[in-house]
Amino acid sequence: MGGAIGAGVALAACGGGGDKKSGAADGGTGAGESGPWSFKDDRGKTAETKSTPKNIVAYTGTAAALFDYGIQVKGVFGPTKTKDGKPDVQAGDLDISKVEIIGNVYGEFSVEKYAALAPDVLITDMWQKDVLWYVPDNSKDKILKLAPSVALWAADQSMTTALQRRADLAKSLGADLNAKKFTDAKAAFEKASARLRAAAKANPGIRVLLGSASPDLFYVSEAKRSCDTRYFQELGVEFVTPKVDSQGFFESLSWENVGKYPADVILMDNRTGTLQPADLGNKPTWGQLPAVKAHQVVPRLTEPIYSYARVAPIVDALAETIEKARKVA
Repeated sequence: MGGAIGAGVALAACGGGGDKKSGAADGGTGAGESGPWSFKDDRGKTAETKSTPKNIVAYTGTAAALFDYGIQVKGVFGPTKTKDGKPDVQAGDLDISKVEIIGNVYGEFSVEKYAALAPDVLITDMWQKDVLWYVPDNSKDKILKLAPSVALWAADQSMTTALQRRADLAKSLGADLNAKKFTDAKAAFEKASARLRAAAKANPGIRVLLGSASPDLFYVSEAKRSCDTRYFQELGVEFVTPKVDSQGFFESLSWENVGKYPADVILMDNRTGTLQPADLGNKPTWGQLPAVKAHQVVPRLTEPIYSYARVAPIVDALAETIEKARKVA
């Protein structure tokens, strides 16, 4: 994703518009097979290899989702390791000491390291059609010549579709989705979803704001553009609707205007590179927000890892937040 869009989305967005439904035609072949492998991605392009890929290189969050299904990657690109050497929140349960980190920040992608892995396939997210997340524009032609690529929407759909597409991909790569571990995780997600729907119905009128902080600006995201929050809207959660910019993901507010939208609960972007509530003590206007005074500020995984095991606790935590929330705005 280029320039301003990439920087902006990396700060404050995730999301959707119109659902891209998956079906058998969008699945792949190759799970447990020794013959050719193929997978039709969300661009409508089919990646093909002579056998099921083993040398997989993927965007960190997607690699983490595949890992939850038992699929190990050889290399990753995207936020993987923090400055103190610990796994980034977007790395999930990946053992980051066992993967080649090809790039750790936006705009960083070592073509040399990628080529040295002899990749069978490159897998990443897609926030805009045909634009590969964290694959730099200035080197994408070289990168895409080295192996087939798969791009899955991280925007413009509900979370249930995003989950299904990662599961489809994992199955094509050899995952047994009928294993108890996976069926239990899906059941937990469905149970958490039912809890959130009930919470929103039982405690109506709770207004939730999606926030992301930087030293100079506070970003308020549009819920319908985000896979997770679009789904939460479908379950009945009420979100603040900002006046978004031309890209449609969020509105940028000065700290003087941070109270523009009354909210009872603030979900704060917890990604590396964003300021957290503990960092905002020098912002007087932050401390005056009703949700902050009421201690109704909770972290948000703005780029969820799309496996059922990962999202079930997210949905459950939001359900608990809505159950306990008081109207304060």
